[in-house]
Amino acid sequence: MNLTNETYIIRMETKTLVELYFKDANGWFKISARGRKFRATPEQVLNHLLPALAGLAPALKVRVEHYDEPWLRPLPTP
Repeated sequence: MNLTNETYIIRMETKTLVELYFKDANGWFKISARGRKFRATPEQVLNHLLPALAGLAPALKVRVEHYDEPWLRPLPTP
């Protein structure tokens, strides 16, 4: 089982918006609710995830999806 960072997609969801975070060979990226792709540092990813994981934003859900091979991840193309 491949458990490297490149095999995950992190989804942050509200009732109407979804943001994606993922890592590839070039580093971490965020895909905004509007579909725009931004480069992100690992610290930025954690700063966005930690409040949701701590329960500070009750309407925000975090879902982590695992794919054994990075090229199997269904990433939107901005």
